[in-house]
Amino acid sequence: MHVHTPLVSVVDDDASTRMHVERLTASIGFRCRGFASAEEFRLKGDPKTPGCIVLDVCMPGQSGLELQSQLNDAGFHAPIIFLTAFGDVPMAVHAIKAGAADFLTKPCHNDELLAAIRAAVAADRSTRDQSQRAEQLRERFHALTARQRQVMALLVKGHLNKQIAGHLKISAVTVKFHRRQVMERMGASSLVDLVRMAELLFPS
Repeated sequence: MHVHTPLVSVVDDDASTRMHVERLTASIGFRCRGFASAEEFRLKGDPKTPGCIVLDVCMPGQSGLELQSQLNDAGFHAPIIFLTAFGDVPMAVHAIKAGAADFLTKPCHNDELLAAIRAAVAADRSTRDQSQRAEQLRERFHALTARQRQVMALLVKGHLNKQIAGHLKISAVTVKFHRRQVMERMGASSLVDLVRMAELLFPS
């Protein structure tokens, strides 16, 4: 399979589960790699790779919840699907609050697991696309002059040209010039587009 094909990492001490998930993911065109423990995943896995992680909760050594916490602390936010035979409601709530994409119990129907994997991979792709878009916007924003950034900040707050001119103590003609430059340099087709860019750049 192509290196850019989503990778499903299966972390489970049960070899039969790893093989089963590998067969399922191959059936929908995804790559799959198995790990027998959380420790093995930390040593050999790559949470930066696009895709998702199918993770058991109870394993010898480090638990799945502990691995999830470590990945979060390290800044890795690959979608995690917990798949366990020993789950309960408090455990599921804890996992979901910590960012898990789903929490499934064994035995799990194939269609349910595949749906969860597809959804997790789609969410990961969307997050990565948004991050890439935000990085591009940051580069454009930092290329603006200090005055253009001031004008942009007031524009996206809904200020009119005359209000911006009064606030910055410059002429309305100068505001129009800077406004045009901001729109061009940011690649915004409209004020609404610029507002959406600002929301990506500076999420509340």
